Amino acid sequence: MADRIETFTLPARPEPLELAVSQTAVIVIDMQNAYASPGGYVDLAGFDITGAAGVIGRIGQTLDAAREAGVQIVFLQNGWDPDYIEAGTPQSPNWHKSNALKTMRKRPELKGKLLARGGWDYDMVDALKPQPGDIQVAKPRYSAFFNSQLDSILRSRGIRNLVFVGIATNVCVESTLRDGFHLEYFGVMLEDATHQLGPDFLQKASVYNVETFFGWVSSVDDFKASLLRASQFEEETQ
Repeated sequence: MADRIETFTLPARPEPLELAVSQTAVIVIDMQNAYASPGGYVDLAGFDITGAAGVIGRIGQTLDAAREAGVQIVFLQNGWDPDYIEAGTPQSPNWHKSNALKTMRKRPELKGKLLARGGWDYDMVDALKPQPGDIQVAKPRYSAFFNSQLDSILRSRGIRNLVFVGIATNVCVESTLRDGFHLEYFGVMLEDATHQLGPDFLQKASVYNVETFFGWVSSVDDFKASLLRASQFEEETQ
């Protein structure tokens, strides 16, 4: 794109959205080895990750289009300190519900390897490494707005429109989008650039919840095309 666009119209359900580039960010949820690579926590915990490879490719396309248009990219990374102090004690629901923590309790040889900062499991997948200008934010719970700097980082930049991609649709993506709704952010989920944790019906359920109650749903192709149309329009009117 020869010139940076100012606004673009994103086709979405239940209606299209007019978005200002300077007020929009692509939020990349937990594209870590833990969630998307063979031998990562999700794979070791027994969940099907076969759909992750395709999602990685579509997220890459989304990020290429966003960078070219000047849309801010924010990578979220889920996990804790190597001693798991941040993960909580048995007095925390997270201690009981986190599948990573439960897997390590069942398999003590994995302790310190799953979702621990500094380890391979915690790292972003090779195909989606952050680039200069991208922002990285650590998060200790499913929602990226809980006990993190995400809200202040976004507000300090005037960002109020969030385009979500990543894993898992029905857990970290949906919970972050829901919390963003209550904080007055406009949330859009690119449904083909997200992947559920569990059976296929969970993806459809999350899409329904977002589209009906908490935000908007679009696709990678529509996101890319809307940026391209806006760029072409600006070039024609100059």
